[in-house]
This record gives sequence, C-alpha cells and structure tokens, in this order.
Amino acid sequence: MSNMAKRRIPRCMSTQHPDNATTPFFSNSSVIEGEAEVKEAHFAYSQLACEEQMWDSEGKEADTFVVKKLLSAYPQFFEQNILGRDVFLTLRVPNPSVEKKEGKILLEALESIPRSFDSARAFYSIAAEEGLVDARGTAPVFEVILPMTTSAVEVDRVWNYYKNFVAGKSSRPVSQGDVSVGEWVGGFEPAEISVIPLVENKESMEKIDSIVGHFLKGKNIVQQRVFLARSDPALNYGSLPAVLLVKNALQKLAAVEEKTSVEILPIIGTGSAPFRGNFKPTNAGELAREYPSIQTFTLQSAFKYDYPEEEVKKAVGLLNSSKRGKPTVVDEAQSMEIIERVSTEYISQVQLLAPAINKLSSLIPNRRKRHLHVGLFGYSRSVTGLSLPRAITFCASLYSIGIPPELMGLNALKPADFEYLNGIYPQFHSDVADATQFLNRKILAKFPTIEGKITASLENFEFETDLAHEQSTSIIWDAFEKNDLPKARVEVEKAARMRKFLG
Repeated sequence: MSNMAKRRIPRCMSTQHPDNATTPFFSNSSVIEGEAEVKEAHFAYSQLACEEQMWDSEGKEADTFVVKKLLSAYPQFFEQNILGRDVFLTLRVPNPSVEKKEGKILLEALESIPRSFDSARAFYSIAAEEGLVDARGTAPVFEVILPMTTSAVEVDRVWNYYKNFVAGKSSRPVSQGDVSVGEWVGGFEPAEISVIPLVENKESMEKIDSIVGHFLKGKNIVQQRVFLARSDPALNYGSLPAVLLVKNALQKLAAVEEKTSVEILPIIGTGSAPFRGNFKPTNAGELAREYPSIQTFTLQSAFKYDYPEEEVKKAVGLLNSSKRGKPTVVDEAQSMEIIERVSTEYISQVQLLAPAINKLSSLIPNRRKRHLHVGLFGYSRSVTGLSLPRAITFCASLYSIGIPPELMGLNALKPADFEYLNGIYPQFHSDVADATQFLNRKILAKFPTIEGKITASLENFEFETDLAHEQSTSIIWDAFEKNDLPKARVEVEKAARMRKFLG
C-alpha cells in the first residue's frame, strides 16, 4: 500500500484489550491466547463486520504467522474479502525508546510484514487461477501502531528502519559481486509501511501537532492515522482530564490537517468502563457524537463479548454507516486549567487508595496472556513515584469494591466549570451517572480520607444505585477482609458480568 494512495479507513478496530467479563464461544479458556486470537480476528471480520483487527506484538507473545493462519483456516472468506483491501490487520509493536527489552520484537514484527506479503501472494495466486479476484499485489499488512510515542523521531525510526533495512535490503548484494538479497530469497514487499503514533501521556498530547507535523515533513504521505489513548491518561490524570486531553489533541490534529493538506484520521482507544471511555454497543452513536472528528473507534473485548451479538452487530453497522466530522471547539487554556486542578486532586486520592488497589488487584482474573506494560505511574520519572496495576486491573479493583474511579478528583470542580463542560463534553453527566450506579457508600465509608471528597462531588449528579451490584461488592469486601480469596474471586467475576465489563 503506497503512502501516496488514499484508501478507505475503517470506522471500527477490534482489539485484544482484556476487559471482558464473559469468555467468548471460540475460546476453550477464560484466558484468550494462541489459536483463539486467530479465530477472534475472523469472528470480528466475518460476524461483526468490523473491518480491522489490531494484532499485538507488544506486551505478549505474538503470532507472527497470523496472516498465513488466517488465509489457511478461512480461505472462502478471504477469497471474497481481500486482506489489506477489504479487511485489515494492523500490528501494534513495542517502542524501543520505552521498552528496551522488547526492542528486537519490533524488528521481528517488521520482518514478518514481507513474509506475510509472500503468504498472501501465494494464496491469491491460487485464487486468481480459479478465476477469482486477483489480489496478488495487495499487502495484507502495511501499517503498525507505535505505543507510548513521545516524539516524531520515534515514529520516523520505525518508518525508516522498515524502508531502509527491511524492504531496502532487497537490492543489496549478499556479498561483493554476489546476487542481491532479493534475487536470493525473493523480493521484500511492501516497499514502505505506515506508522501510527499512539500517544498516551499529557505532555505528548499537548504537543501532538508538533509530533505529527514533524513526522510528515519531507514525506509523500496523503493520509496519516493518529491513535489517542483514553485508558492510560485516565489512569494517570483522572477520567475527566483524559477526555479533555483528547478533545484538545483532536483540535490540534485538525489544525495539522489544514496546514499540511494531509488527511489526519484519528483513532481513539475506548473501553466499556466509563473510566476508560464508556464505549458500549448501547451508546455507540452517542460516543461518535461526543468525538465527531474520530475516524476509528476501538472495539475492545467487553464491547464484543459482554453484549448479545446482534446488539454488537447493530452498533458496528451504525458506526460503519456514519462519517466523521469536525472536532469540538475547545478553549485550550480553560480546559488545561481544569485538567491541572482535577488531576492534582485525583492523584492525591489515588495515592491514598493505592495500598488497597494493589492488594485487590490479585483478585482480578487474567483474560489474555500478556507481559506487564509499564504505565506512567510505574516510571521513576512519574511525579507520584507510585506503582499501580494497568488501567483495566486498576479499574476492576476499584469497581469490585464499589468505588468507581471516575468520581475521584471531581470535587476540584468549581460551579462555573460545569457550564463550560456541558458545552464541550455533552456526555459528562451521563458518563458519571453510568459509573456512579456502581457506588457502594458503605465501603467508601471505610476510606474516610476520601469519602467526604467523593460524597461532596455527588451533589452535582443524578444517578440510581444498582442494588444487585452493591450487594455483590459488599460480599467481595467481606470475603477479602476475611482472606477468603476464592469466594472473593468468584464474586468479582459475578459483579463484572453485571456491569458488562471487567475493568
């Protein structure tokens, strides 16, 4: 796929984020791994009509033969739905600037792209001989996501490494006077790939225009996707600050699009928990209206597996038939002032709850085989120096005891802030209400240092308590205090199924 050619960019991207309470039918285990993830990709394409699957090479043992396995296992589907033209597989790779020990996995992932091209060419050659569509020149994989991006240099390195050292070695002689590498083992296609920066912290979101603008300089790129995280910013700064950071970033990206004439197509990483985006099949239309300039929404595991399949299909169909618009106009100075005030209060409350969160995290079941991914709270350069579990486990730990993390820090809001937020964040009150229904005031009272702050902020919102969930969280807390961990773990999963997300 040439960077000069415009293509259709999917509205929905299926991901492997482990936030599901329910085990999908195609997995023999509650931990989705291996061949089940290959089945998952086909399920997303064929049953849900989700046109893109993210494939993690970052944070877990990745299957670099996924293209060959997909084409071999589901030939009829991929004969009619060309991989790389009609449906897409997008690799998420490690960022060596942050994940030093994973750096060579990036190189392995990049090296797998030409091999996947060869597998697809062989598959589509047979299809062409049978009178079907000739897709031999279509690259099945041509795009990678670079997490924790903080500079244009990081994105440039991946783009240039692939061009110069993966595809570029094709024309180089094996030794002086000998055949080229391409003549020896075959060509290396595609010649170039697209690199999607995934921006996850406040500092990088604030300079997103600089990162993207510098990367685009001197390149013949007509479309550029940019991935904005939603979970890690919420973990690090609070749920409301995360929303405002994303809205500011979207406004900046629109300015880059206007300045460069490159079509900028944002992706947002939204989970089902309100803390992580509140993106569910039941409110897909509302989220699309909340972030009108987003091109691609992530369908994480809870979205796909904790709702009836027909409901999921309907939501995907709604998004697929919709079109992106202009971003919400944001007063950057005003929103940044709110971000600083709320995040400061949020961090102070997280510090008070951290010991409980870290103990409770042992109750949260694993849903994917993953390595630890270091969030900002785990970095020595963090202002808090605090070590916490990843966003899904963090969120699940607090929801399991009836303390929704969305509420933390909101006591820092002033009366005038609400009028401003109502204008730029229409779903604010409903997002908070969706979270607050899972509050257990009796357990909150066991944390008197934050109880008054959270209770004070509740006066600004209307909500109804989910009594069944409240009872479940009381059982979890009681079992946890008595060190009856097996009982607590069973109830944690029961409560998650009630919420329709783990964390």
